[in-house]
Amino acid sequence: MKKTTGKGKQISRRGFLPILGGSLLIPFLGLGNSMPEKKLISDEEEYQTLLKPDGTTVKVKVSALKKSKVIKKNISNKSFLSWLGKKN
Repeated sequence: MKKTTGKGKQISRRGFLPILGGSLLIPFLGLGNSMPEKKLISDEEEYQTLLKPDGTTVKVKVSALKKSKVIKKNISNKSFLSWLGKKN
């Protein structure tokens, strides 16, 4: 399976397999990610997931949370379950 090129050199299987194996490693070098990633969400548009009394979750802007007033910071398990409407 030896082929001759225009220069007179012969390409054997031993010479061809390293080239083939090396070409399979190209996707792992990371050449496709040459552009830096941009931050998609600015500080004003960051969201936090919160729990509603009916048990569903809702996404709220962090800026709205910073402006909000905290009514009760630490609550007991019992009061949390009563807020959710669950029975003991």
